[in-house]
Amino acid sequence: MQFEVEQKFPVADLADIEYRLSVLGATFVDEVVQVDRYFAHPSRDFAKTDEAIRIRQVGDANFITYKGPKIDTTTKTRKEIELPLHDGQRQAEQWGSLLGALGFAPVAVVRKRRRNAHIAWQDAEIEVALDQVGDLGDFVELELNADEESLDVAKPKIQSLADELGLTGSEQLSYLELLLAKAD
Repeated sequence: MQFEVEQKFPVADLADIEYRLSVLGATFVDEVVQVDRYFAHPSRDFAKTDEAIRIRQVGDANFITYKGPKIDTTTKTRKEIELPLHDGQRQAEQWGSLLGALGFAPVAVVRKRRRNAHIAWQDAEIEVALDQVGDLGDFVELELNADEESLDVAKPKIQSLADELGLTGSEQLSYLELLLAKAD
């Protein structure tokens, strides 16, 4: 079983973090706009079970993602299943309609500009996301995929890179949770 081990940090200066990453040898990819549409399950409260289902649009590409409950309190480690869908706005809308027909209700939309980077760190390939999230601000996410056997090794690697980048004040809430809390 694959797990996503992630830590997210609010930051005041994304350019400074980008510079620090480049000094460490990170490889950057082009900036993209991601639009995540989240849905509520028809018979269980995802806010209580700490789960999520979303349709993500990245340019013309679409994905459907299930995120399981977080399994620890220091990182956002959770089971994640992400599957590609057919490309195009119409396809994303049709998948939203399909979820609606099954009883899922739209909850919120999270929009962000994301610049990804990859960095080799302590014998691991860590994905870094420099995010500008509408209505929430700027964040840095550090992510490493791990199986059950490597979970205990993955978390310290993420924390070590965070320390090297000077990142503090890890945020445990998802962008969706932050957005919903701000709306209350």
